[in-house]
Amino acid sequence: MLDDLRVVDLSTEIAGPYCTKLLADAGADVVKVEPPGGDPLRQWRSGALFEFLNTSKRSVVGDIAVDEVRDLVAAADIVIDSSGRDPAVPDGAPIVVVSISPFGLSGPWAGRAATEFVLQAWCGSTGSRGTPDRPPVAAGGRLGEWIGGAYAAVAAVAAWKQARRTGRGERVDVSLLECMSVTMNTFTSVFSSFMGRPAFRGPARTIEIPSVEPTTDGYVGFCTITAQQFQDFLVLIERPDLIDDRDLASAIGRSKRMDEILAVIHDWTTKRTSDEIIELATLLRIPVTPVGNGATLPALDHFRARGTFVEHPGGGFVQPRVPYAVDGRRGRPFTPAPRLGEHSGGVRWEPRPPAAPSRPRDGLPLDGLRILDFTAFWAGPAATHMLAALGADVVKVESVQRPDGMRYTTTAPRAEQWWEWCPVFHGANAGKRSITLALDQPDGLTLAKRLIAGADAVIENFSPRVMENFGLDWDAVHACNARAVMVRMPAFGLDGPWRDRTGFAQTMEQITGMAWVTGFADGPPLIPRGACDPFAGMHAVLALLTALDARDRTGVGMLVEVTMVEAALNAAAEQVVEYSANGTLLGRHGNRGPVAAPQGLYACAGTERWLALAVVTDEHWDALRDVMGDPQWARAIDRRADHDLVDEELAVWCADRELDDLVEQLARRDVPAAPVIVPRDIADNPHMRARRFFEALEHPVTGTHELPGVPFRFASRGQRPWYRSPAPTLGQHNDEVLRGELGLDDAEIDDLRARDIIGERPLGA
Repeated sequence: MLDDLRVVDLSTEIAGPYCTKLLADAGADVVKVEPPGGDPLRQWRSGALFEFLNTSKRSVVGDIAVDEVRDLVAAADIVIDSSGRDPAVPDGAPIVVVSISPFGLSGPWAGRAATEFVLQAWCGSTGSRGTPDRPPVAAGGRLGEWIGGAYAAVAAVAAWKQARRTGRGERVDVSLLECMSVTMNTFTSVFSSFMGRPAFRGPARTIEIPSVEPTTDGYVGFCTITAQQFQDFLVLIERPDLIDDRDLASAIGRSKRMDEILAVIHDWTTKRTSDEIIELATLLRIPVTPVGNGATLPALDHFRARGTFVEHPGGGFVQPRVPYAVDGRRGRPFTPAPRLGEHSGGVRWEPRPPAAPSRPRDGLPLDGLRILDFTAFWAGPAATHMLAALGADVVKVESVQRPDGMRYTTTAPRAEQWWEWCPVFHGANAGKRSITLALDQPDGLTLAKRLIAGADAVIENFSPRVMENFGLDWDAVHACNARAVMVRMPAFGLDGPWRDRTGFAQTMEQITGMAWVTGFADGPPLIPRGACDPFAGMHAVLALLTALDARDRTGVGMLVEVTMVEAALNAAAEQVVEYSANGTLLGRHGNRGPVAAPQGLYACAGTERWLALAVVTDEHWDALRDVMGDPQWARAIDRRADHDLVDEELAVWCADRELDDLVEQLARRDVPAAPVIVPRDIADNPHMRARRFFEALEHPVTGTHELPGVPFRFASRGQRPWYRSPAPTLGQHNDEVLRGELGLDDAEIDDLRARDIIGERPLGA
């Protein structure tokens, strides 16, 4: 674990403290620096969220101008800051400084005012969610800030590993907008590019069908990613007659007939309890789950059996545990969050001796690392994608019998190589190599084990039975290579009543409460849509880097379990900690929120032109009033208590005004505002283009397209691209890997290809 790591935490809100919580959970000594009045989050609601985010840390009062804090920074390994400024550190010191800000420290919008609500509008998340008869709706729970914290933690540890080897420090610039653009927007700009950027028609917002559906006693959540899952769902609801309806076979077709198909679904679900439906759907292996909230989650049998929720060390509420285990250990035991200034004057770190550089600074943090990647869909591939971007050699293992299922989400179903046209596959697999091996055949399994013998890590994200049925469980991997780390990323864990259930990001969003707080108060819960996949992936990367650090000291590999649902529960932790602390059940409130008032979407001149506005402070309110010409109605109003009236007046004021002009006027006055972007149009964002967030890659089948990049920058790399190659075609590197690294000759490779143990085309394609 990271027991020798020293971290100074200069951050507040959620992203920075969650980043440092992840580091503290992994063993780091984290010192939180607070102003004399304390981190404002201490006063938020019951204070339980602050307590959760700051377990196992120490607190000193001061700022960077205070000698005690300057001395800590000078002796630290990592400094985390969320001020939007670049904190001063001693020149030449091997210190990693991670700055987390809404737009990043560079680019034309650096320093622009923003909130989570506004960033969701900019990244295309809000514009994708809802039904055409109502306004778009943002995701609840400040999910983007939790995501930003996970990416910041990965960046911090990777840069620290690099600094130890080079003897040189690093400055890392984390943009929350970019974190959200690569997680809360599922590569829609790539979809559009693949399809030639067709003319856009109508609202971009949709809901999944089926998703969260009513039952006799609440709601139940479904996810039908594959065609087979939707066909099985039709069998479940006793409508097999609809299986041959070609319109309903696609998500687009179901959206066009939304009222009709929802009536069919609800006719069946509203006659049964949630438990009855879950039992039946599980038998058909349809991803299904109860729709959780802060009150219900700790009582679910699977979480009770696994000990997922633990008592906060200071007492008073329960909280999710660390969402990964290394050799069965879940980090160091939690200690209570510190009292304000509890450790002032008592923290002493001796300066580190100068490091002896062991590698040139030009390299990437994970150069030389070998990863064997058995992952599929998005959560696992997002993890190995990050590892590849940071320099690891990632070899993706598929088979012609069972390619990565994400390949079948194609934009070109009638193309010659249609399985190479999935935008999400491209986005989550750039920089990797691909081989195919039939693992259910002895020769395929033997070759896999030979590759494992030369790997630093093996990663998979299937339900536990899959790798075990292949004969590639932890014992088998460890027998092949005693130094290898194996990362397993099951949806629900390696044990417990739900061990063998399938689950996707949508499932996690339904069960953890993320859906519960998303949507309108008079409507059903809505899923945030997809972010849990890369969020779990970043926890897997962090856990792997932690395990590799321990392996490098001991020489012995270890098993890492990263449970997707438990990662998601950490991002939704506020619901459980608030309910268990004081009985407050957080719910959904459309586009309003607990921080800003007014906060909402307001229709401007034209069709589907929405202004996202979040007035957090009195200064914001005064500036908005000034932009509006200080109307009489706004002079003596309580902007929160009279939110309905404010909304009515803002709707009238915005109705005949041009959206982009309004956004720029408000931005000049430091009022958080944004247009609600059509999801595919994020690639046109001038700020992200100035930061070169999108990287053009030439693919041998699909041609040249831009992909969203890594959502942070290392100062030492400038604006150099992170991606070294496009996503691989199926089996593209069979000959390169099998001949060049395993020493097979042409005759052996030809024989493997003739027996479909390897190949470059899915069987039956």
